[in-house]
Amino acid sequence: MLATFIIGLREGLEAALIVGIIAAFLRKNGKSLFAMWMGVGLALMLSVMVGVALEMTERALPQASQEGMESVIGLIAVFFVTGMIMWMNTHAHTMKNELESEAAQAISQSGARALASMAFLAVLKEGFETSVFLLATFSVAQSAMWAAAGAVTGLLVAVGIGCGIYFGGIRINLSRFFRFTGLFLILVAGGLIINALLTAHEAGWLNIGQQRVADLAWLVPPGTVRSALITGVLGIPPDPNLIQTVAWLLYIVIVSLLIYWPAHRRPSAINGARLRLAFAGVMVVSAVGLRLFYPNYTLQLPASAPLVSNDTRNTAPAGEVKLLSDTNGYQLNVTPADGNVRVTVLPASAAIAGHHGGLQTREWQTKSRFTPADAPAVLTLDQLVAFYGNRIPIGLNPAMHPGPYQAQWSVSCTVQASVAQGVLLGASARADELITLSGSGLQSPRTITVRHPTAAASACNWQVSGAYQQTVSDALQQLQIAQDTYRFWAYMLPVILAALALIFVFSARRVLLKHRNERLAAAGEYNLSFGSQLHTNLPKNK
Repeated sequence: MLATFIIGLREGLEAALIVGIIAAFLRKNGKSLFAMWMGVGLALMLSVMVGVALEMTERALPQASQEGMESVIGLIAVFFVTGMIMWMNTHAHTMKNELESEAAQAISQSGARALASMAFLAVLKEGFETSVFLLATFSVAQSAMWAAAGAVTGLLVAVGIGCGIYFGGIRINLSRFFRFTGLFLILVAGGLIINALLTAHEAGWLNIGQQRVADLAWLVPPGTVRSALITGVLGIPPDPNLIQTVAWLLYIVIVSLLIYWPAHRRPSAINGARLRLAFAGVMVVSAVGLRLFYPNYTLQLPASAPLVSNDTRNTAPAGEVKLLSDTNGYQLNVTPADGNVRVTVLPASAAIAGHHGGLQTREWQTKSRFTPADAPAVLTLDQLVAFYGNRIPIGLNPAMHPGPYQAQWSVSCTVQASVAQGVLLGASARADELITLSGSGLQSPRTITVRHPTAAASACNWQVSGAYQQTVSDALQQLQIAQDTYRFWAYMLPVILAALALIFVFSARRVLLKHRNERLAAAGEYNLSFGSQLHTNLPKNK
C-alpha cells in the first residue's frame, strides 16, 4: 500500500501542479477553463483505458507469455519512474516559471485550445506512466486491494494538495518533496527490476545467474511488518539470486549517484554532455565486441551410441546406433552385433513433445513386422519346447499333438527414440516374436510367444547404454546453460547497451543543441548591440 500511495501521490501531484499552473494562468488572463477540463477528463479516460487494456491483454495470454509481459511492463515502469525522478529532481524548482513561459507563448499563438492541449498531454503522460507503474507494482503486491487503496489515496491527496496550491492555501517545497520521495521510489524501482528478472526467468527468457546468493528468511519472516515492508513494498525476496542482486545493486548505486551527487562536484552541462557521448561510445564498442567476439559453446559427443542387450544377463556389446538427419526428420542406422545395418525412419510428423531431465525432447515410437529369414517352416516338438524356454507350451498336449508342426513366424519390432537438440538422447528396441502352429492334429491354429528368440528377433532387442545416455544428458544440460549464457552476453546485453547508448546520445544532443542555440542567440544580441553602437557613434553629415 505504501509503494502505490507514494506512486499515486507523486504522479498525481505532478499532474495536479501542471493543471493548477495552467488554470491559474488562464484565470489570470480571463480565459475559460472549460476546454482545459475537457482535455484533463479525456486524458484521464485514456489513461484508465490503457491500464485496463494492458491488464486484459496480460490475462488473455498463456502463462509463459503472461510472465514475459510482466517483465516488459516492469522494465517500462522502471524506465518511466527513473526518468520522472531525474527530470523532477532537475526541474522541480523551475517548473512553474517554465510552464508559465510556455503557456504565455501558447496563448499568444493559438489561444486557450493550445493550453488545453498542454493540460491534456501532461495528464495523459502522467496517467500512462501511473498505469504502467501501478500495474507492475500490483503484480508484486501481497494484497491487490490494499495496493489499489494506496494508489487511490495517493491520488486523492495529490488532488487536495494541488487544489490547495491553486487557491493559495498550501505552500510546499517541491524540490525537497520530490527529492525525498525520489529516494523511496528508487528502492521501489529496484524491487521492480528484481521482479522483472524473476518473471523473465519463468518465461524462459533468462536462465543465467539463478544461483542463490543469500538467505534472508531471518530478515523477512512471513506475516511480519518487516516482511510487508521489505518484500511487499520494496520487492526484495527472501532468497535473491545472483543476477537479481547484481542488477539491484547496479541500479540503486548508479541512479542514486546521478540524482544525489553534490551539485558543486557535478561537471558543467557541456562537460556532462560530452561525458555522456563518451560513455555512449564505450557502450556501443562494448556491444559490438560482445556480439562479434563472445565465444559460443561447441557440443562434442561420440559419432555413434553403443548398444547393450535388453537381457541384463548378457553384458556383451550389442552393436551401435547412429542418428542421421534427413529432409523429413531423422533416421536411425542400427548396426547390431551381426553387422547387418538396419534403418529405422523417424518422420518429423510422427514426433511428440517430451521432457527428460529438464530438456525438451522429440520422441518417436515406430513398429514394424517381418518374418525371420532363418526361422524353420516346420518344427518338431523338441524344437518347439526349446523356443518356448524348455517348457511345453500351455494348452498343447504332446500325446494328442506330437508334431511335427507347420510354423508361421511373425516378429513385431517396436523402436523408441528420444532426440534433444538434434542429438540422440536415448533409444531402445523390443521384439515380440510369435509362432502360429498348425497341423499335427490341431483343430485350429495355435499362437505362442517365443521365449528364446531367433537371431533376427535378437537383433531387435537392444537399448542405448545407460552410461552414454547419462553423458549425453549432462552434455546437453551444459549446452543449454552455455546457450543461455551466450544469448545473454551476445544478444541481450548488447541490446541493453545499445539502448542505453541511444538514450545517452539523445540526452547529450539535447544539451548541446540548447547550448548552441543560446550561443547563437547571444551572438545575435551582441551583433545587434554592436551595430547599434556603431550607428550611434557615426558623425552627422553637415
